[in-house]
Amino acid sequence: MTASESPPRSIESRWREIVSGRSRGIGATLVRGGLSVVRVPYALGTRLRNIAYDWGWLVSTRLPLPVISVGNLTVGGTGKTPTVAWLVQLLQSLGYRPAIISRGYGSADEQGNDEKRLLDRLLPGVPHRQSPDRLAAAHGLLTEGVPPDILVLDDAFQHRCVQRDIDLLLIDCLNPWGYGHQLPRGLLREAVSGMQRARAILLTRSDQIDPESLQALREVIAQYTPASTYMTHFEPVGLVDSWGGLAPLNGWYGREVAAFCGIGNPMGFQRTLVACGYAVPEARFRAFPDHHPYSAADLEQIGEWARSYGAECLLTTAKDMVKIPIPIIRNLPIRAVEIALRMDHEADEIAFTEQIRSWLATTLRGS
Repeated sequence: MTASESPPRSIESRWREIVSGRSRGIGATLVRGGLSVVRVPYALGTRLRNIAYDWGWLVSTRLPLPVISVGNLTVGGTGKTPTVAWLVQLLQSLGYRPAIISRGYGSADEQGNDEKRLLDRLLPGVPHRQSPDRLAAAHGLLTEGVPPDILVLDDAFQHRCVQRDIDLLLIDCLNPWGYGHQLPRGLLREAVSGMQRARAILLTRSDQIDPESLQALREVIAQYTPASTYMTHFEPVGLVDSWGGLAPLNGWYGREVAAFCGIGNPMGFQRTLVACGYAVPEARFRAFPDHHPYSAADLEQIGEWARSYGAECLLTTAKDMVKIPIPIIRNLPIRAVEIALRMDHEADEIAFTEQIRSWLATTLRGS
C-alpha cells in the first residue's frame, strides 16, 4: 500500500456510513430504504419478546446470589469493558467476590475474545466465563472452586433469561440513539423505551459533547425513566506495551504516529487520542470491524501502510493490543492507550457507590 492509497473499508464501516447518513447518493438512499423494510420484523420481534418477559410469558431464572447487568441500547462502542472493570473493582472495595459472565462474541480460542483478555489483565484472579448460554455459565461458576458472591453480566441488557437485581444501562453521548433506528437500519438493539428497565444510567463520553447537548440528552432520558443518571468519561492513564508495562502518556510526544483499532466506536478512540495530545491525521488512522481478529497479513499491511505515511510508531486500544502477539510491526513499536472510567463529579461517585451498597443490602435481606 502506498501513501496515495486509502485503506480498504470493511463491510461494517460501509454499513455505518450508510445508516448514519454520511454516505449520500441514489445507491445509499436505496440501501437505507431496504434496511428500513428489514427493520420492521426485527423491531416487532424484539417488542414481542420484551412483552413476553414483562407479562411473565417468558420467565427469567433467579440465581442464588445478586446479579448486576451492564449493557446498552445500541450495538457496540459505549465503553462496556472499562465500565465492567470499574464496577468489579468497586464491588471488591465493598467486600464482594465478583465474577463476570459474558457471551464471548468473536472469541477465537480458549483465551476468550478481546474483552475477556483485557479484563483478565485488568482484573487478575476474577473468574470470567464466556458462553452464549449464560445461565449454564453461571451454574458452572457456582459449582467450581470458591464460588463468587455476586455476578456481573457483561452486555446483557437484552439478555433477560437471567434475572438481575440491578440493570446498569450505558448510553454513549456521541451517538445515544444509534442514528434513530433499530437494526439493521440503525444501531439500536431495541426501542429507546427499553431504558425503562434500567435502575441507573451511565452517560459515557460526557466530556466529548457540549453542555447544552448533554442537558438535552438528560431531558430526553427523563421522559422515559426516573432512574438516576450519572455522567462519566474515559480517562487515559498511560501507554501500555504488549507485556502490560505502563508508560506515561507523553512518551511519544514529538514523534510521527499512526493509529488503528477494531472497536465499536472508532470515533471515540480518535477523540481520546486528541485528548492525550496525539492529533493523528485522518490519513494515518485506520478502523477495522469490531472484535477484528488480526492476522499476520493484517499486521504486515498495517506496518506497510503506517510506514508509507512516515509514521515512527503505532497506537491502538487496549482491547486491540491483547490480540496482537508481537511488540513491533515493520520496526514500528506498538503501544495501547489505557483508559479507565471516571465519574465526572466526586459527589456522583459517592452517590452511586451508596446506591449500589443499598440495593445489594436490600437484595440480600430479601433472599
